[in-house]
Amino acid sequence: MTDHQALRRWQELLRARGRSIAWVAPLLLLAGITAVDLNTTERFRIISWIVLVPGIAAAVCGVFATAVFAVLTVLDYVAVDSAWPHQYQAGLPGFILVAFAGLLAILACAVRRNGERRMLHMRDIAETTRRTVLRPLPPGWAGLDHAAVYLAADTQARVGGDFYDIQPGLYGTRVLVGDVQGKGLGAVETAAALLGTFREAGYHERDLATVAERLETRMVRHRRHTVALGRDDGDRFATAVLLGFPPGVPDTVEVVNFGHEPPLAVGPAGVRSLPPGDGLPLGMADLAPGTGPPPTLTVTLAPDETLLITTDGVTEARDAHGRFYDLTDQLVREVSADPRTADPARLVARVRDSVMRHSRGRLADDTTVFAVRRTSSGPVHPG
Repeated sequence: MTDHQALRRWQELLRARGRSIAWVAPLLLLAGITAVDLNTTERFRIISWIVLVPGIAAAVCGVFATAVFAVLTVLDYVAVDSAWPHQYQAGLPGFILVAFAGLLAILACAVRRNGERRMLHMRDIAETTRRTVLRPLPPGWAGLDHAAVYLAADTQARVGGDFYDIQPGLYGTRVLVGDVQGKGLGAVETAAALLGTFREAGYHERDLATVAERLETRMVRHRRHTVALGRDDGDRFATAVLLGFPPGVPDTVEVVNFGHEPPLAVGPAGVRSLPPGDGLPLGMADLAPGTGPPPTLTVTLAPDETLLITTDGVTEARDAHGRFYDLTDQLVREVSADPRTADPARLVARVRDSVMRHSRGRLADDTTVFAVRRTSSGPVHPG
């Protein structure tokens, strides 16, 4: 559970019918200490325990409520202590202790609230970044049934170097799924650069090979820019799978593989792996000058087959004994048990749950599970 999720759950527990009831706990504590002190003998004076009240308020209430309790504790201390004969009164030392504790509680509450505001602000920034890199995709977008799940290995970051998108265009619909090498903001920045190029080239370019060339060029330019800035990630690369769904040929998909695990075609009849394509990752074409982008493969799919693409978080997931997760074997069993597993939404959910069980929820890398197939509603329209 992330800090933000824990905060939200704690806040929900302190509300009833939409209103905060956080003040109830310190108020009950104040009343309890007062009642015990007044109804016991002089040998059991506990009015000094009242210093706990503003401390509890600081942990669960706002600054104003904490200040109110700090004042109440001082007034309550004076009233209760004065009710005892002079020889049994805690006196000035206890008063100073209670007053000082109240001031410290107000300060601590202010620091806590400021930290919560910063946390929520950072969450909003991370959420905006996530929606930029992994923008929401409408159901049936561009004539494709699709489903995806992204799980960040760093639960605080919420977004990493994995990326995916669907772009309808003038010459059919294009899909890009990939994984930037490395972690941190540099990987997010690289993913955003590649997606920006894909969204433009995927819409305008006629040939999928040209889209692939544009992606490679963008990766090289981005690396040069980071080197010029003096950063040490000038050797970054990305593996990716680029798909093209040309209009008028519903049983055909074009595939360009940039060093990524080949997609799996999952259908009621079974599971098969698409050809790997033997392409280099994006940003590594300079290792083999003159070879150009990876070849464009044309694959025939059955109407009920779904293409499944995953990133390293799936293939590198380990169990308690260090064994890697076997995606193909798991899918074969799932499809044999229930042919409806080939539906994109079911497929993604099954893989996600299976990986989490296998790794006991401990992901070694960012994890993306993406499934897509053509809809039966008609041709793909540019958008």
